[in-house]
Amino acid sequence: MTKHFLNPARKARGIVAVRADASNPAEILAQMQAAFEEFKAERNAEIEDLKKGQQDVVRSEKIDRINSEISSLQTSLDEVNATMAALRTGGNGGGQIDPAVAEHQTAFNSWFRRGDRAIDADLHELEVKASLSTDSDPDGGYLVPEEMASEIDRVVGTVSAMRELATVMPIGTDTYKKLVSMGGAGSGWVGEKEARPETATPNLRELIFNTQELYANPAATQKSLDDARLDIAQWLANEVSTEFAEQEGLAFISGDGVNKPRGVMAYDTVANSNYAWGKIGFIASGKADGFVAPTTSVSPADCLIDLYYALKQQYRNGATWLMSDATMGKVRKFKDTDGNFIWAPPAGTAEVPTILGKPVRTDDNMDSVAAGKLPISFGNFKRGYLIIDRFGIRVLRDPFTNKPYVHFYTTKRVGGGVQNFEAIKHLKIST
Repeated sequence: MTKHFLNPARKARGIVAVRADASNPAEILAQMQAAFEEFKAERNAEIEDLKKGQQDVVRSEKIDRINSEISSLQTSLDEVNATMAALRTGGNGGGQIDPAVAEHQTAFNSWFRRGDRAIDADLHELEVKASLSTDSDPDGGYLVPEEMASEIDRVVGTVSAMRELATVMPIGTDTYKKLVSMGGAGSGWVGEKEARPETATPNLRELIFNTQELYANPAATQKSLDDARLDIAQWLANEVSTEFAEQEGLAFISGDGVNKPRGVMAYDTVANSNYAWGKIGFIASGKADGFVAPTTSVSPADCLIDLYYALKQQYRNGATWLMSDATMGKVRKFKDTDGNFIWAPPAGTAEVPTILGKPVRTDDNMDSVAAGKLPISFGNFKRGYLIIDRFGIRVLRDPFTNKPYVHFYTTKRVGGGVQNFEAIKHLKIST
């Protein structure tokens, strides 16, 4: 596939658009890097004008146009990389399918299309033989074959940023418990012949994560199901995956924990100078409704530098910035007091942009820049946030409720929440 990308520098000078192959990540990256060089030059000139009390509206519009094009190019690069990753992990690699798994897939496909009672009686036994289940399911329904389940999970993973950043743990029950040591074990220095007094017991906290049910209920006519050309696994994955992805993505960011995961932004916050376990520390932006204007002594990047160092060093090693695409467009304009832009384009086709040398990921479920909001997070989300998946995606076939449609009530159980409050920090829009 070939797509026309317009080089912003050439557009501003009235030069014809450059043809770029949208399936070639190297071409997209090269154009993004060239666009950012043009962006930096124009932004530098704009800052100098602002320091003189001048503002060039035409230049500001040009910067916004280039900024938007960089975001578009990054989206294209992400899409190409996701497609290539899917191709690398898709299928069974040419290997042989386990006979029990193949038998289950064949039976599931027949049940899915026609709802045969004879097959219905055998499916649970086939699930056990295929190692998809170890016992009966009191809620009814059947486990989706492995290939279909992996397709749904793969699509969810590319849509929800938190699924890629957090720790994802498959479990076999509805609840996962974890103990966290808060320290507190006594210690001290003693001489060789001095008595060793008893020390205090370490302080432990218990975290409990519960799974909640996420569902979708797609429908198809029996006539379409009778069509042997319909790829059952692909159809169900396409119907369900987008809805699951959107619901999960929103919950992992802002879910209130009531019948859904508790999102990373839904916990109590406290000024980082007063940080306490159970809350997430924040750094203020320095302005009540946004970021401070750049001057010779103050930079809007200062609050992000403060946020960077608010995180302990051992967490910074694997830390990532998280914000919406619109917020990243604002941050792209920021320079530190030495005059260096803190945002940088990817260094390679398989990499992501960086802020202050750390990767930045976008999720449009994050807050916008407004008074009292938390539009930016910085943290080691692998250590800070836990997603639990109860094994299996289940389907109930319902041909009766809405004739002539056959509904497929599809469910999965997912939970999530913060597991280490030290590992994540927020930026709050405030003074």
